[in-house]
Amino acid sequence: MRSGRLLATVAAASILAGGTVPALAQESTDTRLKKVEAEVRALQRKVFPGPGGKFFEPEITPTPTSPGTPAQPATTPVTDLLTRMDAVEAQMARLTSQVEQNTNRIDQLEAKLAAGPAPAAATPVVTPPAAAQSNLDAMTGGASAKPIAPPPAPTPKPKPAAPSSARVEAVKAVVKPQTADPGDDEYSYGYRLWEAKFYPEAQQQLKLFLEKYPRHPRGSWGRNLLGRAYLEDGNPSEAAKWFLQNYQTDKRGERAPDSLLYLAVTMKQMKDAKRACIALAEFGQTYAAEAAGRLKGLYDSTRNGLSCS
Repeated sequence: MRSGRLLATVAAASILAGGTVPALAQESTDTRLKKVEAEVRALQRKVFPGPGGKFFEPEITPTPTSPGTPAQPATTPVTDLLTRMDAVEAQMARLTSQVEQNTNRIDQLEAKLAAGPAPAAATPVVTPPAAAQSNLDAMTGGASAKPIAPPPAPTPKPKPAAPSSARVEAVKAVVKPQTADPGDDEYSYGYRLWEAKFYPEAQQQLKLFLEKYPRHPRGSWGRNLLGRAYLEDGNPSEAAKWFLQNYQTDKRGERAPDSLLYLAVTMKQMKDAKRACIALAEFGQTYAAEAAGRLKGLYDSTRNGLSCS
């Protein structure tokens, strides 16, 4: 009897257990499914607004984390991507700005190169020979030195026309001497051209003589005559340079007194009374015998009209 009850009890428990376990499993699955469906509906309501643009609040709120649960990341992969894109765009903007600046500089350099070199600075005025700037009193060792400035530059003359056939024939008619002294022949030919009033031809010939025979005894004559050729050709500025150079080169030269006196003549002709008086004073002191003898007439006529102290 007792054994039968025990068997019945065990069987009942087995049946009860067999019906309860499947029910519990079914209930757990339904709960999880409902939770997933609720989350989907909440997601749909969050993403897709309802009428009037109003968003629905989600049905499921995030479960608060316990103190021991690791914190969720503050950013998402999309946020990180956007941040990196912003950084790349900023860098590209800087590079673009630098490229534009470099391009502009290159364009400016190319424009300067295409324009060619800058124009050269104005060529300074060439000073006349030192002889034309010397001090006549200082050349004698006097204490009262008065500077003599270079004569004004002559007005450029128009290019002379080609000589006529008649002039060419006339110049050819001037015979060049042929002696045992070729240097003297060169000077004498220049003198004959000057005497015939062929002044440009005489200038050319006398310069040739001085270049070929710089130490010839006729050198003082040649320089003085070259100054005369320029003076009588209407170029007193160039004449003054040769007169003063001849005087400076050799004060004891045979034509040094003539050159110093003609320097005064030239200054007077150029309306420079001060320098004319300086040259006359130097001539009267250095070549007193010439002033009272061979060159007295020219000396007196040059002093006439000048108020020299």
